[in-house]
Amino acid sequence: MLVAFSVAPSGGTTHDSVHDAVAAAVTIVRESGLPNHTDSMFTTIEGDWDEVFAVIKHATEAVGAFGSRVSLVLKADIRPGHTGELTGKVERLDAAIRDSTGDAPA
Repeated sequence: MLVAFSVAPSGGTTHDSVHDAVAAAVTIVRESGLPNHTDSMFTTIEGDWDEVFAVIKHATEAVGAFGSRVSLVLKADIRPGHTGELTGKVERLDAAIRDSTGDAPA
């Protein structure tokens, strides 16, 4: 499965920016050993249900140290029996773009 999530502290934060809290969460994800990707909006993790949600729980708890509340947004693609989809989906998209336009992706 792939799970994209965004987690941020709210309520009682002592910082104007949430980057320290997000850094704590992303560090947990990266140290998990699961395939992952972080962009400006979400971090996506690939693995089985239990391992992915254990990492998300740990990351959410780490962010909780930065405020009195935590906002968590999740989007999941649950596709049993498939692995390598973190990059595979993008590779198939790029191939479709090349096939339809004859151009390389940007």
